[in-house]
Amino acid sequence: MVKITDNYLTNKTAFENAGIKVPNYDISNKTGDIKWVHFGGGNLFRAYHAAIANTLIENGDLDAGVVVADTHNEAVINKVYAPFENRILRVITKDNGDFDNELLTPVADAFFLAPDHKQNWAKMQKLFESPALQLVSFTITEKGYGLWQSNGEFTDEVAADIKNGPSAPKNNMTGLVALMYARFKAGKLPLALLTTDNFSQNGDKLKKSVNTVAKQWANNGNVEPEFVDYLDDSTKVSFPLSMIDRITPNPSKEVADKLKESGFQDSEIISVGRTDFAAFANTEESHYLVIEDAFPNGRPAFEKAGVIMTDRDTVNDADEMKVTTCLNPLHTALAIHGDLLGFESIAEEVSDPDMLNLIKQIGYVEGLPVVKDPKVISPKKFIDQLVTKRLPNPYIPDKPQRIAADTSQKIPVRYGVTISHYLNDADRKVTDLTFIPLVLATWCRYLMAVDDNGKSFTPSPDPLLDELQPKVADIHLGDKDVDVHGHLKDILSNKAIFGHDLYEIGLGSKVEDFFAKQIIGVGAVRKTLHDTLAEYAKPII
Repeated sequence: MVKITDNYLTNKTAFENAGIKVPNYDISNKTGDIKWVHFGGGNLFRAYHAAIANTLIENGDLDAGVVVADTHNEAVINKVYAPFENRILRVITKDNGDFDNELLTPVADAFFLAPDHKQNWAKMQKLFESPALQLVSFTITEKGYGLWQSNGEFTDEVAADIKNGPSAPKNNMTGLVALMYARFKAGKLPLALLTTDNFSQNGDKLKKSVNTVAKQWANNGNVEPEFVDYLDDSTKVSFPLSMIDRITPNPSKEVADKLKESGFQDSEIISVGRTDFAAFANTEESHYLVIEDAFPNGRPAFEKAGVIMTDRDTVNDADEMKVTTCLNPLHTALAIHGDLLGFESIAEEVSDPDMLNLIKQIGYVEGLPVVKDPKVISPKKFIDQLVTKRLPNPYIPDKPQRIAADTSQKIPVRYGVTISHYLNDADRKVTDLTFIPLVLATWCRYLMAVDDNGKSFTPSPDPLLDELQPKVADIHLGDKDVDVHGHLKDILSNKAIFGHDLYEIGLGSKVEDFFAKQIIGVGAVRKTLHDTLAEYAKPII
């Protein structure tokens, strides 16, 4: 048996016998100045960013490790980083059942960052005051960048931080701006703030939050007006866009069991709040990271570790390709159908012929003809890889219920953009779309919180559930003469949800027709899907 904390340099054979590749360096001997700080110590960082840093250090392209700060839960540091000496066993699970296990050791330090942890705050401020620091990256989820409530007002926490100034902020973004103020005071030092969270125009959202806080503080006299100018100067501070794609779910029990059988001792799964961790992080073989090459203080040689470095427009095109056509719309279609049809995993779902054909129709037939090719990634090859290798992988234990969360917030991008492309193309008619309207109807059916067997279920969290569910609450399967239009008109005309009033563009009645078929009785969702595929599905070339 081998433990993750064993000396991998002197005991390399034991690791190899357990099927684990080990580094050729000792992070304690990498004494260069810290160039890279990362906020967010979750599984995506552990499986992807840490591997990038590991490769760069091994190859001599980075002379110091990454400092990781978690701002969400101190237990992540206390239970996942500290006990394992900041090491990570990255497990790539292949669809044929093979695993590639590699020990990653690029984390030079990891700590919880909060204003009341004064020692940690002082350490981070010192890093931000260092001329050597080149970038700060983030995986804190989209919510981590937010300042506002749904009514447009600042959250109470942010409002308090804005009033109190940069002395002891509690919010993620106000805390970041306070650290940037320290960097400004240290000599207006340049830096790239790189969000690698999975949402469109992510760098722009980060910039908006940072600049909003800074301007509020300047207006209140908490900081000099020149600080706002510093943040606005792209030669000093940049906010590169990125597109990231690597499915990294919670650690799998199946993976843990196989690791234990192979001789790896630290295979237990650790629950931290709503997220599971382990000494290992399991992830898929396929991955993409596309970054806008805008780093005013230089950067590590990311391209030597497989990152695509390019211009801003190309990042936008790659992001739109993934989010509107090649991945996210297919995920959402699987998620809402999966809940209604009783599937427990995405891998199980894509083994169903109807479900596989549905996502092929959405991706290849309806989306691919209107998506812009970013050139750095082939859209068709992306979908090919997704439907043949990535989604069917049984060792990526992703669930429809996880992906179905916040669907109302995802629809305008995941489907609305493709709808817009059809509307803007003189050679196409939006009314020719079939399977995207079917998915929109299925989502309305999902809001009823009754599955295709007639059993109640709990929908995944969504900020609009309380508003939308009452509109369909009095519909029962098998009811005759349901006024479908009366129930759905407020939903389908909501431009905030779909990006369009579906009635104005000619899709409202099509969605209503599908919904009407789906409420006829038990099994109607499956029958509607099967019959629609039988009548309208086109061959995949």
